[in-house]
Amino acid sequence: MSVKPTRNRYLQDGSRAAELHNTAREVLPGGNTRQSVWTSPRPTYAVAGNGCRVTDADGDTRVDFVNNYTSLIHGHGNQQIAAAVREQLSEGTAFGLPTPWEIELASLLVDRVETIQQVRFTNSGSEAVMMAVKVARAFTGRSRIAKFEGCYHGAYDPVEVSQAPDPSNWGPPEEPTPLPFYPGHPGVSDVTVLPFNDLENSVRLIERDADTLAAVVVDPLPQRAGLMPAEPEFLQGLRDITKKHGIVLIFDEVMSFRLAPGGVQSLLGGSPDLTAIAKIIGGGFPVGAVGGRADILDFFNPSKKGPKLPHAGTFNGNPVTMIAGLTAMQMMSDEEYQRLARLGDRVRDEGNALFERSGANWQINGLSNMFRLHPNSRELRNYRDAWRDEDETRRAGAMYHALMARGVMLTPDGMGNISTAMDDSVVDELLAALGDAVNEVDS
Repeated sequence: MSVKPTRNRYLQDGSRAAELHNTAREVLPGGNTRQSVWTSPRPTYAVAGNGCRVTDADGDTRVDFVNNYTSLIHGHGNQQIAAAVREQLSEGTAFGLPTPWEIELASLLVDRVETIQQVRFTNSGSEAVMMAVKVARAFTGRSRIAKFEGCYHGAYDPVEVSQAPDPSNWGPPEEPTPLPFYPGHPGVSDVTVLPFNDLENSVRLIERDADTLAAVVVDPLPQRAGLMPAEPEFLQGLRDITKKHGIVLIFDEVMSFRLAPGGVQSLLGGSPDLTAIAKIIGGGFPVGAVGGRADILDFFNPSKKGPKLPHAGTFNGNPVTMIAGLTAMQMMSDEEYQRLARLGDRVRDEGNALFERSGANWQINGLSNMFRLHPNSRELRNYRDAWRDEDETRRAGAMYHALMARGVMLTPDGMGNISTAMDDSVVDELLAALGDAVNEVDS
């Protein structure tokens, strides 16, 4: 099946996207308010979404495998979620009081995730990770944290250390160098940077700093670092060493919670003390949460004299988000998770078979309903394996635009995920577009 490219009108100087971008540059830095959606020479601008498809300002419609960076597990404009939200909108969008719906969504999460005993809501994944780190510090009385090289955990200084190193500065693989993410980045020396999927050296570094470590933060499926699943024995080893030293083990499942009813930890193991989640639990609205052990989360308990860790937030647990998230999560049955995982397997298996047949130096990895395209065929276990040189970066950019021209949208770095609005015919569209695009990019 061959796919005839569209015109990608957003790249043309006279397009509506060009007009919007010119205006945006006057009022937004670089015309952008969200780095993850920036592309060169300009992005396209969404105006509508329906099911698994998005239409841009120039009238081109594409299959959306981005799903707002994994947050839309039911795609766009789901009528069941929309109806629940419309009903609440007429009753009020936010109150200076708790509501019943935060209790219902928290109860659902406690029921589904074995390691979650209680939940604290926030408004973003960044806030969820931040509050997990802060409560781990309060619980242990220690301040140092450990995180893994190249992994993204949101916009919070400690977890941004060594977020984007390169061969010129990343140091030895057995002991990555802690690096600032931006000029003036504070506290870099207070963070231990660990090598992902390297249990021996991770244990050694944790042992070295154990007396001062409050938490180890790990994403079991780190998208920015390459979407390589953590090896189960690696996660179990982290569990063992952190338990030995009374260190809080934090899983970042902001994205990967979409993979199974109990999150990625139910697939890979590891038994974290705390889990940061977001994205799909908001039903398309801003959300975050930290869940886990009740004795740790009790540091947020305001009923005790002087809470040990105050935590406010004007829109925490707001009824619109809670109702949308509750509806979205109730719609996800075990069978539906399994169906999405099967579609993800098709993307990986048939995509890699396509590349092998054509001799293309590409691969697709990931787990369950998430996948990522890589402009290489080497073994991928960690951030350094997935790091792209100048030529790979060029080819990845060319692939993004080539797929957009064929009506398929992945993230600029090649990540995609499956929504419930998709079926086998949509995967067929992606595979056909990949087959055509790889010939164009590598010709």
